[in-house]
Amino acid sequence: MLYLRLKIVPWLSGLACFALLGAGELQAAEAKPSAPVDWERTVEAAKKEGMVVVSVPASTELRRGIEKVFKQRFGIDAELNVSRAASVVGKIQQESKAGVPGFDVHMGGGESMITGLLSEGILAPLEPAMMLKEIKEANNWWGGHIWLDKAKRYIYASQAYQVELIWCNTDYVKSEEIRSLNDLVNPKWSGKIGYLDPRTPGAGASMWSFLWKLKGEDYLKKLAGQKLFLSRDQRVLAESLAKGKIALSVGLSYYSFLPFAKAGLPVKSVSTPRDEIYVSGGSGNVAIIKNAPHPNATKVFVNWFLSQEGQETYSRAMGQATRRLDVDTQWLKEFGVFAAKDNLSPDQYTRLENQSEEKILKTREASAELARKLLD
Repeated sequence: MLYLRLKIVPWLSGLACFALLGAGELQAAEAKPSAPVDWERTVEAAKKEGMVVVSVPASTELRRGIEKVFKQRFGIDAELNVSRAASVVGKIQQESKAGVPGFDVHMGGGESMITGLLSEGILAPLEPAMMLKEIKEANNWWGGHIWLDKAKRYIYASQAYQVELIWCNTDYVKSEEIRSLNDLVNPKWSGKIGYLDPRTPGAGASMWSFLWKLKGEDYLKKLAGQKLFLSRDQRVLAESLAKGKIALSVGLSYYSFLPFAKAGLPVKSVSTPRDEIYVSGGSGNVAIIKNAPHPNATKVFVNWFLSQEGQETYSRAMGQATRRLDVDTQWLKEFGVFAAKDNLSPDQYTRLENQSEEKILKTREASAELARKLLD
């Protein structure tokens, strides 16, 4: 319905990435879609509001794509705020406590949304904002409707794919040197591994939690003993790898390396065995902030983002795999990203996902405590 094939530069549509981020339980939508006249009225009211304020992942390509396509489609400005998850969640919390929310929509990883927004009662139900038929019908989505939160109303997971979050500088690492997670604890790499700090919410914490479940505490003690170069700044880690200051990085995904790959620097993702990869929703989770200042524009943005056009825009820019069945994800395979809808059953996904509210509460706190113990 809402579909506009973007003209993406050839090399971008060929790249892929791996990100960490998450999904939850499955549920089919039951409410009927809004009547066309209701949607038209909402769009007209949104145009009068003039803008929507959205927190998005740190991707230049995503920002450009949304700004171009969304405004062209509706004539509404999208003010996109790019910031580290911990910073933007803290800002949203402060604004909420002051009673002056500035954001309408937040997109990003699951943990910070669950522990920083959902738990604080800052999110409004998203399900009532799903107005269009193509959005509300569960059979348009692989696995039906998947929510991160137990209530299945607040945090919608639009993406699902197998995650690879290890990257290397090919000038210093040969392809045969890193074939499994066990290779990361080889003394050869001591002082040469960068890690997105697992003591704060994000892909680094998600990976750390996964390693804790898969490999155990002894493995993490050995990894911590590798004199990790820790940073909470994705740009710093990506640049350090691209310039050879470190040989390997853990916890970063494709869009962090995009400018360096585009510049021809020697950065490449590392493939590990299938049983060493978990399933995530990357940064494609979306939620509405309670008392959003632009309520109608918020509804329009959410419906566009979850439409065929919106998911195509997001997936192409981020290299993450949508769950929409009418958006192609086969091109991702060539570069090591495997969409859940092309590779797994919904039951397998439920077992392998790592960012639903239930799993975060069960495993993240314990693994984060271990991270603080070993890395502080």
